[in-house]
Amino acid sequence: MTLKPKNPISALKSALAYDFKDLELLRVALTHASALNPSDTVAGSYQRLEFLGDRVLGLAIASMLHQHFPKADEGELARRFNHMVKRETCAEIAQELGIGDAMRIGLAEAQTGGRKKTALLADICEAVIAAIYLDGGFEAAQEFVRRLWEPRMLSWSGPLRDAKTTLQEWAQSKSLPTPRYDVIGRDGPDHAPSFTVAVTVQGLAPGEGKGGSKRLAEQNAAEAVLRREGVWKE
Repeated sequence: MTLKPKNPISALKSALAYDFKDLELLRVALTHASALNPSDTVAGSYQRLEFLGDRVLGLAIASMLHQHFPKADEGELARRFNHMVKRETCAEIAQELGIGDAMRIGLAEAQTGGRKKTALLADICEAVIAAIYLDGGFEAAQEFVRRLWEPRMLSWSGPLRDAKTTLQEWAQSKSLPTPRYDVIGRDGPDHAPSFTVAVTVQGLAPGEGKGGSKRLAEQNAAEAVLRREGVWKE
C-alpha cells in the first residue's frame, strides 16, 4: 500500500511541534502579498507578523546568550547574537521546517523561486515565531526558539571579535587609513528597512553588507572584507 504524501501544512505543523489554538495566525504567517486578492489588506500577509517576530526572536536569543555565556562581554554577546538572528540562519531553519513548501504565494512569485529565496524564508520564519507568540504567549515562542536555535548557538565556533573593530585594527596593522562606510541602498517598508552598506579599505575592492539597520549592515560589510581577505576563516 502506497502512503499518501503528507500535506505541506500538516507536515509543517508536525515540524513546529506546537499545537495552534488559532490556525488563522499560522495561515497569515505563511501568506505572501502575492497570494492576496486585490481587495485584501496588508494585514492578510506575513509582513506585520514578521515585524513582531523579529523582536520576539531577538529577546529569546538574547536571553539564551545571557544564560549560556555568563563570562562573555557585550562585544562577544553581540557577535553571537548577530549570527543567530541573521537571515541566513533563519532561512536555514525555515528550510528544515519545510516552510518553503507551506508558503501561500502567487504563481509569479513561485515561478521566480520564491519558495527558496533566503530573505523570504527568513521573514516568514520570523512571522511564524510571532504567530506562536500571539497564540501561546512568550514562553511558547521562547521554547520554539530554544529547540531550534540553541543547538546552533552552543556549537557555533565563529570569530567573536566585532567585525568593524577587527577590520580597523587589521587596516592599521598594514598602515592603511581607517575604513570608510557608505550607505549605497535602502529597501523595504519603513517599519522593516534593509540597508546596503559599502566599506572601502585603501587598495582593496569594496565590500558590501546588508542589514536591518545601518550598524548591522556596516558589520556585515566589514565581515565580508575580513572573510574575502582571509582574516576570518570560518
